[in-house]
Amino acid sequence: MGEPNSNDNAMVHDSEMVDGNGVIHDSEMIHGSEMIHGDEMIHGNEMIHGTEMVEGSEMIHGHDMVQVNDLIHGNEMVPVNDMVNGDEMAHGNELVNAEMTPRTSRRRKKKSLVWEHFTIEPMPGGNSRACCNLCKQTFAYSSGSKIAGTSHLKRHITLGSCPVMKDQDRKLTLPLAGGHVTDNDGEASVERRTKRRYRYTGYANATFDQERSSSYLAKMIILHDYPLHIVQQSSFTNFIESLQPRFKVVDVETMEGEVYAVFQKAKENLLQAFSTMPGRISLTIGLWTTSQTLGYVSLAGQFIDSDWKVHRRMLNFMMVSSPHSENALSEAISSSLSEWNMKDKLFTITLDNDCSSHDIYSANLRDHLSNKNSLMLKGQLFVVRCYAHILNVVAQDVIASIHGVIYNIRESIKFIKASPSREEKFAEIALQLEIPSAKTLCLDVTTQWNTTYLMLLAALDYKQAFATLETCDDNYNESPSAEDWKKVEASCNYLKLLYDSAHSVMASANPTANIFFHEAWKIQLELANGTEHESPFFSSIAKDMHERFDKYWKDCSLVLAIAVVMDPRFKMKLVEFSYSKIYGAEAAKYVKVVNDSLHELYKEYVAQPLPLTPAYVEANNVAANANVNQGNPPSTSDGLLDFDMYLSEIQSSQPAKCELEQYLEESLTPRIQEFDILNWWKLNTVKFPTLSKMAQDILAIPMSMVSSGSSIFSAGTGNRMLDDYRSSLRPETVEALVCAKDWLQYSPPAATEAPGSEMIKAEAL
Repeated sequence: MGEPNSNDNAMVHDSEMVDGNGVIHDSEMIHGSEMIHGDEMIHGNEMIHGTEMVEGSEMIHGHDMVQVNDLIHGNEMVPVNDMVNGDEMAHGNELVNAEMTPRTSRRRKKKSLVWEHFTIEPMPGGNSRACCNLCKQTFAYSSGSKIAGTSHLKRHITLGSCPVMKDQDRKLTLPLAGGHVTDNDGEASVERRTKRRYRYTGYANATFDQERSSSYLAKMIILHDYPLHIVQQSSFTNFIESLQPRFKVVDVETMEGEVYAVFQKAKENLLQAFSTMPGRISLTIGLWTTSQTLGYVSLAGQFIDSDWKVHRRMLNFMMVSSPHSENALSEAISSSLSEWNMKDKLFTITLDNDCSSHDIYSANLRDHLSNKNSLMLKGQLFVVRCYAHILNVVAQDVIASIHGVIYNIRESIKFIKASPSREEKFAEIALQLEIPSAKTLCLDVTTQWNTTYLMLLAALDYKQAFATLETCDDNYNESPSAEDWKKVEASCNYLKLLYDSAHSVMASANPTANIFFHEAWKIQLELANGTEHESPFFSSIAKDMHERFDKYWKDCSLVLAIAVVMDPRFKMKLVEFSYSKIYGAEAAKYVKVVNDSLHELYKEYVAQPLPLTPAYVEANNVAANANVNQGNPPSTSDGLLDFDMYLSEIQSSQPAKCELEQYLEESLTPRIQEFDILNWWKLNTVKFPTLSKMAQDILAIPMSMVSSGSSIFSAGTGNRMLDDYRSSLRPETVEALVCAKDWLQYSPPAATEAPGSEMIKAEAL
């Protein structure tokens, strides 16, 4: 609408007037299909009567105004210079600029979706309430000239508060992408309303993707160990339907394919990561059994990346018909190395097998794999035994040696904790005997030896209280004898060594190979000294433990020692010190073995080409320039020609020391608790380019098979058992589930398309 023009369809009378309440009096205006007559204005199917405006099914009272899709209330001001077009109207205290520009086209007014679901009902006293057209629930809307707004009405629609709308959505089947044709107008109307309501609540841009959702479902099944047949459970399908009715829940076979697709994609990403791995990889080997005669071999790889971060990833979970046969592990490892393109990158393997079979596995693996792979140091470091496994095996031997006493103590604690009165009586006895212990009696978990140790340790403090309880309670007769308590004391003395060592290892989130030498040599020394203890109980237990642990020490002391030499806080000094304690006069012989092996291994790394990183290129250029300058005659301008000749003679008679010798001769780095050995080598890579490569591979050796977050006290004490459900699956599916679960834990979180936080207002269709 604008100033009068020659348009035949528009006529403006001189007596037009808009009063404060937005009512147009005593005049008529015809503009196209508009007509104002008396107190009424007719605009297509819109009518303003008095202070009301009806637009389709939408009624706006009082001082409301519809401007595009917004409601502008009576106390809002439109500036004088603003333009008011045909789609805009000012009411109440709003000011309409009388100066308007002509327009040739008009758009229909846009409506708020709230009024598709609500009807305004006048109330006594000039108030009004909004009534839901479906459930008939009413809400406050206006009180006199005050408007309550529509936010609470929007929430009633969008948050599922309306019971009738919730029931309609449950029954409604939304169309797939691309649209569809409904059978009747009623269903199409329901669909349009629901579509528009979804647009209103902010999901207009959240597109649905069946394949993407199926992939996320497969990842959920993998990460949380859900069974594949969860897709057939009615409660699960009902839950999915309530979230997204368009999602088609697939059958078990299809979901198995989805899981395998996730596995393949993650495997491709890991293959790409391995292709940039700077050094070698060390493997951990685990054996799994099933309720059938079949078994599985698990292979995980550990390495340090170019940023000097430790990584451990599952590589394969392979079914083998005879996992304990001599060739089973060799074939599995060879197959895995070929599959991951790492035939020339294998450094060590770590086993959790017991002592009886370890020699067979070691010899067989060395013979088989050395023919196909270049093993470092002629395979002397190739096979490593799990440190957590040897701790657990030795601890279980100690517990087994006093199992009768442990049974009595366990039954005694059960008796005391059977009733509050017995606990009170036992506490009174301890108080009378003035037992200073603050430990609490507790039962153990038989599968975790650390809990048995803590149970025995607490019971040992109350040994007098147990004896006193037996004399004053006829129902209790499980108190251990004095001899039994001596056995418990001796056992706890040596279990403490293992317990403290395990906690030291667990204190590191990503334990590198250098920390294990500290623990192993102290246990070896204590057990060796314990065999000569004056008490027969102490010496007997120490002999049994030493026999087990000495076998581990002989097999792994070399790799443990070389690893600790790579720690700049200790180098060869700790090896010399500890060996003097263990071997006495023969220490020099064993130190020489470590030193010779260390230099031999270093020579093998020197023979390998170094990557030409920018630091190495710069160093090579400097060396090349120095060589060029050496070919030129020295300058005689300063009169020091004789001095230059002297320096040349010294350099030729004293060749430069290698990196290893230079590293070993430098002073030790101060021992601080926050020392980060990987960061130290990262900072010294340019200084020791070859030695750092060697350190990178050595420090990545998994001395323990226990992964971060797992309990060291229950791992490696026997073959693990695959549950009946997974045993029933196809081998390739089992591998996909096990490996993909490990890989997905390290994947970056996927970007999701979340709906906008603000409500999206839809235009009228």
